[in-house]
Amino acid sequence: MADQNAVRRIALDLPEVREDEDRFAFAVGKKAIAWVWMKRDAPKQPRIAQPDVLAIRVGGAAEKQALLSADEEKFFTEDHYNGFPAVLVRLPAVDEVELRELLTDAWRIQAPRALVKQHKL
Repeated sequence: MADQNAVRRIALDLPEVREDEDRFAFAVGKKAIAWVWMKRDAPKQPRIAQPDVLAIRVGGAAEKQALLSADEEKFFTEDHYNGFPAVLVRLPAVDEVELRELLTDAWRIQAPRALVKQHKL
């Protein structure tokens, strides 16, 4: 079972990843790899942070669909993310090993190629 502490520990262990100062989000350079899901309960209402759900960048539509099809208890999406390469992850449903794999993959997607090659993660 993962939580925000695990997310922070794993994400900040990746080369050149920084946590956003204003919200629970992580990026390599200016490219986001993961961020807290902001749920909208009703149209035109403000979004509310959901600390148990993390949006994580994926490699594209096929990878996103594969994750969504693999386990509905762990992975889901919403209309706001249609066509966007990220999947929503229920943190209590994943263990830290799977979370590390998801965040490392997101880092590989967003990090400069030279940085990825240098660190071989």
